[in-house]
Amino acid sequence: MQKPILVFKIGTSSITDSQGNLDESVVKSIARQLAHLHKEYAIVIVSSGAVGTGKKYIRDYSGKIEERKAAAAIGNPILIYKYSEAFAKYKIPIAQSLCERSHFSEREKFLQLRATYEELWKNGVIPIANENDVVSSRELKFSDNDELATLLAVGFGAKLLLIGTSVDGVLDQQGKVVRSIHKFDDKVLGLATKEKSSVGLGGMISKLTFAHLATSMGIRVIIFPARKTSGIIKAIDEKIGTVCSPASVSKTARQKWLASGSLVIGKVRVDEGAKKALLRRKSLLAVGVREVMHHFEEGEAMEICDENGHVFAVGRAKIAAGILQKNMNQQNLLLAHADDIVLI
Repeated sequence: MQKPILVFKIGTSSITDSQGNLDESVVKSIARQLAHLHKEYAIVIVSSGAVGTGKKYIRDYSGKIEERKAAAAIGNPILIYKYSEAFAKYKIPIAQSLCERSHFSEREKFLQLRATYEELWKNGVIPIANENDVVSSRELKFSDNDELATLLAVGFGAKLLLIGTSVDGVLDQQGKVVRSIHKFDDKVLGLATKEKSSVGLGGMISKLTFAHLATSMGIRVIIFPARKTSGIIKAIDEKIGTVCSPASVSKTARQKWLASGSLVIGKVRVDEGAKKALLRRKSLLAVGVREVMHHFEEGEAMEICDENGHVFAVGRAKIAAGILQKNMNQQNLLLAHADDIVLI
């Protein structure tokens, strides 16, 4: 039987110092802890730090998109080399995996990616994933490593998603760690501030957003201080950080891929009757749509939100937005079949 999958993500501010230099002691600590867990889990590392490591080689670095891409091109091989050195002590080989959104938005590419990872795990190799910053057509600020880690975790059916950060976990208004989250509501999401580190892209808003998605797909998420001594081990034992409990789900692998990996293009707002029908696992009809908020073509993915603007489902459109808008009052016109709708 295949080992349970553990996805570990570490942010830029946790793996580099204040000047953006790679902190090799953190890399060595990660290798020591994950080597201990290697026999129990199939592990994926999603490591930030490539841009932070490479930017010192870019003259007058200002953070422009082309400079970030160049810094990533320089920093990535340095980062991988340091990981390879650290894991060699435990006789564990590592592999580099540079991912793009098309690896998740296109089902065939995703299946190929998953097959590659399974071959690596079968041979005792730990893949280290990062976004393919150099050629990605999507600006980096729209695709941070919290998202990549979540796409991998959901797509591969991970048991655990560990998000290593520079703070002690999700903090309440008094600055104390929220030890557990069982439900993501407005109160919980309101705990996140818009602050982020000077070297990283994400912040607590990003972490809670993707933790919400992962838990809705049945994955336990732990947000914890990555620099804490034996932090990974303590996080798994739920001794530190914030533990986000997984929901009980019965979604198929395809539905999980649709909810997480699909490149969502469109967005519609539906009435209360349509929402209730979708919650009962019914299809979405054109007559239940109040507004097309973002356009889409036939076959593209769209977010489905209620009258208050809260997204509660993702679906694949049977018709284009233009046809929908001309026929919104037509009875029995199918917008999305129940099999192509995932509640989130």
